[in-house]
Amino acid sequence: MKYDVIIIGSGLGGLECGYILSKKGYKVCILEQNAQIGGCMQTFKRGKSVFNTGFHYIGGLDEGQSLNKLFRYFDLLDLPWHKLDEDAFAEVIIDGKPFFLASGHERFVDTLAKDFPHQRKQLETYTHFLKQVGDNIFESFTSDFGNSALFDSSAYLFLQETVDDPLLRNILSGSSLTMELCSKKLPLYIFAQINNSFIQSTWRLNGNGSMIVDKLAGDIRAMGGDIITKAKVTRLIETDGRIGSVEYNDDAQVSGTYVISDIHPSQTLALIPESRHIRKMYRNRISSISNTFGIFTVHLQIKESAMPYLNRNIFIYRNEDIIWDYKFNGEISSVLVNYNIPRDGSCTSNIDILTPMCWDEVARWADTVIGKRGADYEMFKQQKAESCIEFVSERIPDLKNCIEKIYTSTPLTYRDYTGTPNGSAYGIQKDYNDTLGTIIVPQTQIPNLFLSGQNLNLHGVLGVSMTSFFTCAKIVGMDNLLKDFNI
Repeated sequence: MKYDVIIIGSGLGGLECGYILSKKGYKVCILEQNAQIGGCMQTFKRGKSVFNTGFHYIGGLDEGQSLNKLFRYFDLLDLPWHKLDEDAFAEVIIDGKPFFLASGHERFVDTLAKDFPHQRKQLETYTHFLKQVGDNIFESFTSDFGNSALFDSSAYLFLQETVDDPLLRNILSGSSLTMELCSKKLPLYIFAQINNSFIQSTWRLNGNGSMIVDKLAGDIRAMGGDIITKAKVTRLIETDGRIGSVEYNDDAQVSGTYVISDIHPSQTLALIPESRHIRKMYRNRISSISNTFGIFTVHLQIKESAMPYLNRNIFIYRNEDIIWDYKFNGEISSVLVNYNIPRDGSCTSNIDILTPMCWDEVARWADTVIGKRGADYEMFKQQKAESCIEFVSERIPDLKNCIEKIYTSTPLTYRDYTGTPNGSAYGIQKDYNDTLGTIIVPQTQIPNLFLSGQNLNLHGVLGVSMTSFFTCAKIVGMDNLLKDFNI
């Protein structure tokens, strides 16, 4: 069948590109290798509980804020969003001492200044800068986004130069398990944009991430698009210098005028083993880029009415030394604790505990598949889960007694369900020292082949949503999109 646009992968980026282009009148086909769509937005059900895989909370959803305008375009604002505690959307615990991060830039400063009165002016400088980044976020729609000077600046050095107190610097970084804090690489723009969105306002879904997936997918189908699952793309077929058709499952094909790949750029190029357009230097560059670390998640099903719901996120660190440049030594030393909103009443039904995990910890099982990794792997996960629970129990003493069942996922799980190399949590690792080498543009060296998703310039829900517009603008023109977007 002939389509205007074929999209490889049904992660958030693929679905949002499908929505944008369907809304512009293009006939879209999305190919997904798994039975379930959604990529990192997938969910799974165990008993009465539904668990998220990669989606837990978002920032900047209030009127006039970063994500609000994007989600209004995607018609996602009517989902059951629930705002976290404005006085403490996050609790950062370092060496046993809690500190609270509040929503709203002024409230954020006032709250931390109670513990750091000598740093009030510096806190004001910090939040003022973050607010400027957030207020100007949509200027990138009309400029050369990847060339922003803040991509060439160091997040770590910015903190060093702005805030004197080393403990306060770590508290300001303490809610950043939503990115890889590498002092030698992390661009300032990524740090500022993500942290500003959560200071604006922080939200969970009264439900799960599949609500976003189902809404986008339903609208795409309603606008005439097709979504084909269990369709693993095996080859991109180049004809006269363009991708003329896409092969999936080795023997089926669809043809299209344009192709967008929402999977990792290196995997995209592997689908085109030979091309006179793709230069060897480009292939080598894409294949040599480092990826961010993965995540180990403990999914806890909680006994009925056993654990009161907490309307904030908890970030726990053993000490200050592991917040930046996380050290993988096999021990649990930092976690994010996320509560699921109660279905009814005041108690949660499940809690997720997330901690960084490097690929080396699971590499010995790299050649196995889900459900067939062996007893050693199951024992490894059980011991890791027990360590996480023990670590969190220092903050939540009753946790062990409230647990009904335990489920786990590793970077191997992410790799097999989302196709992400080494189960990377945040895609390609960006480097402010090498912006041109690590910020990937949507246009490839084949004229009708484009890239999208978290591996390009920004990750997370906000970043991927922005990137989807940059990708689609290569097909329909940014001026054309901005008319609908009202910027």
